[in-house]
Amino acid sequence: MLSGVNVALGVTGSIAAVKVVELAHELRRRGASVRAVMSDSASGIVHPWAVEFATDNPVVTEITGEVEHVELCGRDGWADVFLVAPATANTVGKMAAAIDDTPVTTTATTALGAGVPVVVAPAMHEPMYDHPGVLDAIDRVESWGVEFADPRVEEGKAKIATEDAIALDVARAVLPDKFEGRNVVVTSGATSEPIDPVRLLTNRASGKTGRAVARTCYALGADVTLVHDGEDVPYAEVAQVETAEEMLEEVSARVAAGAADALVSAAAISDYTVEPSDSKIRSGEALTLELEPTPKLIDTIRADSDIPIVGFKAETSGDDRAMVEQARETLSRAKLSFVVANDASVMGDDSTRTLFVRENSVRKYEGTKAELGEKVADELAREFE
Repeated sequence: MLSGVNVALGVTGSIAAVKVVELAHELRRRGASVRAVMSDSASGIVHPWAVEFATDNPVVTEITGEVEHVELCGRDGWADVFLVAPATANTVGKMAAAIDDTPVTTTATTALGAGVPVVVAPAMHEPMYDHPGVLDAIDRVESWGVEFADPRVEEGKAKIATEDAIALDVARAVLPDKFEGRNVVVTSGATSEPIDPVRLLTNRASGKTGRAVARTCYALGADVTLVHDGEDVPYAEVAQVETAEEMLEEVSARVAAGAADALVSAAAISDYTVEPSDSKIRSGEALTLELEPTPKLIDTIRADSDIPIVGFKAETSGDDRAMVEQARETLSRAKLSFVVANDASVMGDDSTRTLFVRENSVRKYEGTKAELGEKVADELAREFE
């Protein structure tokens, strides 16, 4: 997602500077080139040699007659984005006031004046993060278009965001804004139908594809809601659901409220449910379950809305022609934008093989689910062109 992107990395004097080596490695693993700028305080926490090793580039520790800040982040500078990570309360305040007394703040002022995208990852003690002046500075800098990778507030500290979250916000800052703030709802993973208080019916879906779609939609400028039975994520508002009924209710409510401009139905939603027992069913005896079909989410949403909907269709036949036939039936029935058809055998794997099925075309994809997520999001964005 960051292939070919030049990242100028500003490091300031938070103890979180110890994480900058891994952050630089993560950015480079995703395809970025990285050059670092360090304040004196940061150099006292992590040695510039370590940062030079991590970036594979010389580190700027002072502004000289070479005007390093302009060479990096001027109007014709090297950087595509300026990332300040970690950013102290002191640095955020200076950025808001255009105070240039460290290599990092001088580079920040240059980037802001030159229109270079800026991403800030704060790290400080929680009372500092809650200081009215710091919050005002964040609001002011955000009003200039600066992206913030929100910290994780734990143990009385506003800890720096994860390397993954920061890299994703860098991607959002530099990639084309294809969704322009539109709301995209993504369903992901498996749903579960309780049989009794300890047992349930579910499936093997991992949610990897749905999360990958949500990540890329966020990186391309969307506001994302992830509807799943899983943990919170930094790139989306998460709506926690367990059953097929809860998932349908959650998505329907957002569509009805106008909070969904598009839907990606990537979840493996239970096709059947049962009337659960209030108490644990005793083992050791034969048991018959009466299965009741659940409503089709995409059909229900389509009946009430004309938003673009992307469907997923899992089949066990392994036959491409049969998969296309089934996908086109779903495509026509629910008037979908396109359907991603795949063999159910890939559930839980990191890689997949799929078919992008439209009314008059079929396109094959084989690779990782992360890359599939990028292709689905990019294809969906075209629906708004």
